[in-house]
Amino acid sequence: MKIGMCLFLWTTHVTEDHANLLRDLKATGFDGVEIPVFEGEVDHYTRLGALLDEIGLARTAVSAMGDPAMNLIGDNQARAAGVAYMRHAIDCAAALGAGTLSGPLHSTLGHFSGQGPTAEELARSVASQRAIGDHAGTRGVTVGLEALNRFECYLLNTMADLSAHVDAIGHPHIRAMYDTFHANIEEADPIAAFTGNLRNIVHVHLSENDRGVPGRGNIPWDQTFRGIKASGYDGWLTIEAFGRGLPALAAATKVWRDFAESPEAVYRDGYRFIRAGWDAA
Repeated sequence: MKIGMCLFLWTTHVTEDHANLLRDLKATGFDGVEIPVFEGEVDHYTRLGALLDEIGLARTAVSAMGDPAMNLIGDNQARAAGVAYMRHAIDCAAALGAGTLSGPLHSTLGHFSGQGPTAEELARSVASQRAIGDHAGTRGVTVGLEALNRFECYLLNTMADLSAHVDAIGHPHIRAMYDTFHANIEEADPIAAFTGNLRNIVHVHLSENDRGVPGRGNIPWDQTFRGIKASGYDGWLTIEAFGRGLPALAAATKVWRDFAESPEAVYRDGYRFIRAGWDAA
């Protein structure tokens, strides 16, 4: 098991200016970091990967698409734009040295049709993801699709639906990720939602119910750690938390207040909580 920290708490574009933060995350004990991939070219991520190597941090990558003009379940033009975006994001993740690129990379974040997913949209998704998976395979990257709660997307809300969709896609480089925040909203049994779909899960986000410091809210952490550990999962457990420092990201994640006294409290207290919880499980 590896403990990671998502850099969304500070930025959507990590640069060399974040070197001191990255060094402190390493000193705190983190095995690696999750790097947002939204802007910048491949060369930027190559340089960032070299910095992470120097500091001694492994890495994963995360992204999302908020523009309906590149909706992977939309019309032909939107799907082509979405696949092109994903190919570039995959190239950047590979340059970074990340083996996984995760997030709600199946449809437009925050965009709704007014009804549930249609059979046509699901079929479009299968075709889009197979094309994306073919490119990911050439770059040695696995895409971890994320089920989001009903207030952020409508295509895939539960792990059962996500896992069934991954099965329908049938591509080794298109898999699933699990997020405790979304599971807490959508799943009748959040732990069974993980264990019952383990066959497809390649990444895990640990996020408190209020998106703040892990361990200070109502996520059933003891059961979560025991369930994940007993399952044999041995991948990343990555803290995902949000704050108000980035207005656009705060608006997208509906963050209207501070959830912690400081970012340092999130990652230092969060790391200690996860480490102790995992060891005790």
